[in-house]
Amino acid sequence: MDYISDHRPRTIRFPASAGTESSSEYHLESSRLSGKYGFWTLAFLVIANMIGAGVFTTSGYSLADLGSPQLVLWAWLAGGVIAVTGAISYAMLIRVMPQSGGEYLFLSRAAHPLLGYVAGWVSLIAGFSGAIAFAATALEGYLLPEHLRPEWMPAGIVTIMAIVLAGFFHGLHPRVGATTQNIAVSVKLILLATILLFAVYQWFGGDLVVRNSETPVAAETTSWSRWVAFAGSLVWISLSYSGFNAAVYVADEVIDATRVVPRALVFGTIATTLLYLCLNAVFVFAPSAASIVGKPDVAAIAAASLGGNGFAHFVRWTIALCLLTSVLSMMMAAPRVYAKMADDGMLPAWMRFRGEAPFAATVVQMMVAITLVLISDLQGLLSYLGLTLSLSAACSVCCLFLPSIRNHPKAAPKHWLVAPAFYVAATILSAAIMTLNNPKQLIATGITFMVGGTMYVLTTQFKSDNTLDQSS
Repeated sequence: MDYISDHRPRTIRFPASAGTESSSEYHLESSRLSGKYGFWTLAFLVIANMIGAGVFTTSGYSLADLGSPQLVLWAWLAGGVIAVTGAISYAMLIRVMPQSGGEYLFLSRAAHPLLGYVAGWVSLIAGFSGAIAFAATALEGYLLPEHLRPEWMPAGIVTIMAIVLAGFFHGLHPRVGATTQNIAVSVKLILLATILLFAVYQWFGGDLVVRNSETPVAAETTSWSRWVAFAGSLVWISLSYSGFNAAVYVADEVIDATRVVPRALVFGTIATTLLYLCLNAVFVFAPSAASIVGKPDVAAIAAASLGGNGFAHFVRWTIALCLLTSVLSMMMAAPRVYAKMADDGMLPAWMRFRGEAPFAATVVQMMVAITLVLISDLQGLLSYLGLTLSLSAACSVCCLFLPSIRNHPKAAPKHWLVAPAFYVAATILSAAIMTLNNPKQLIATGITFMVGGTMYVLTTQFKSDNTLDQSS
């Protein structure tokens, strides 16, 4: 039985092979890979993907737009609700298609290979590569600020070393990489909990006054203006929740993926949402409003208000660890997408899964991320990345409404479709607001999709020509 490989609505059936391997070879490969990752590894993968630079920088800008710390927290809660519905939606997808590949797999199997290829193209060129490069660059900024870097050390060396290290662990030694990541995420959560406990101690001990109990800024007063500002802040906050779908990229390597992966997705997303709310309560209430409004380093400012420069240094190193785990987790997930595309003949065969890890795909991911570090202004890419990835995820979730999914025996009951419907609507609304504020982002995203579509046509034409040559 084969996967769907065209656009006609048909029922998806499993197990199967979408590439050049036979069904028996596929079963052998799946059997060998299964069991490498368990629930906690997947949950930590989700948490590590989500907790990056965004949570430590966004609230200063949101406070400037919204004028109220309470509204900032409501925006973070709204972002969390959207992310949880997205996690539920991806859990429903993975129950029907329990394999690695993420958006590429879902769209190519349930909708059309063209859409899947474009989604994979976005992941390679923009999504994972840009996110890895940004997180690694921010990591260097926290570990080795420019004023502390020796003159003999070129800028970007720590960034590149972090990318290469992550690729080494996950490309050559995936079990060691998973163990390293689990330890790093555990330490990260302990350090973040320490920050929260210290804040609680300061507040209840009477040494810290909640300074932002009143509205610090009165920039907009009308209800419509407030709603527009809230939606605009939500666009940025939603970027901090991206990564809730990380566990689907390694589904091939999980025992009972239809049960374990959905649990990890939802658990990791809910845990991160609660942590975000607690952290941002500290960030917006501890320091004075004037010190954080419109500032990118809101976490460091809040830490200095809580415990002086010593505690600020502690928070700086905690943030650096958060960014390191983000690089590790994305380097773990991304090559699985390219290996799946290679299995389907959409990328060169040498990028397929070999041994215990997709080594060649990992090397490609490392090289693309390092190239972006060397040539790109990563801060300018943030809105573009958020828009392209959110639209790709929304398109994947839309697959749940197609007959090819609805007719599957493991498809979720109809009343569960409320969650994906909400996620798609909220994502489209956020994207619309973003493009209204900055239409150039839509142009860049459209060009990306067009280039991906062109590459798909060229790839399929090349495959067709090769088939004709072999048959003759």
